[in-house]
Amino acid sequence: MKETTIPVIGMTCNHCKASVESALNELDGVTNATVSLADNNVTVTHEDVTTERLVDAIEEIGYDVPSA
Repeated sequence: MKETTIPVIGMTCNHCKASVESALNELDGVTNATVSLADNNVTVTHEDVTTERLVDAIEEIGYDVPSA
């Protein structure tokens, strides 16, 4: 099991939090996704899911992920 934390730009409310968590939790291999609005990030517990796929799922629903 891996844990990945990804910064997310544009989350401002509980609806944003729920949208990002839902999009990530729907991916095969994701066990849990938890957004921190205070820290502007999401922590994802997963197996066999690339960081690129996690970022794609976030960007597909309209949020930005700053490049490293």
